[in-house]
Amino acid sequence: MWFVLIGCLLCAAKLAALGPVANWSWWWVLSPFALAAAWWLFADAIGWTQRKAMERERQRVTDRRARHLTNLGLDTFDRKSGKRPPSN
Repeated sequence: MWFVLIGCLLCAAKLAALGPVANWSWWWVLSPFALAAAWWLFADAIGWTQRKAMERERQRVTDRRARHLTNLGLDTFDRKSGKRPPSN
């Protein structure tokens, strides 16, 4: 994502003729997009992207379960004793 952001900033600077970027070759300005594509190919090949997606899904399910237990008033269950504290 950072490579895409840097590439967009460099393209905007090149088109607006700002600073030293105006004199750079288009190859240098567009190179962050090639790096982003290479990173995405690498991350997909080693399974990093899928693992991150699975972690986000697991966290979403855990948060949803905790939210539902809280809404039902079952979030104070003591696993060690198997009892709920007395309600006041």
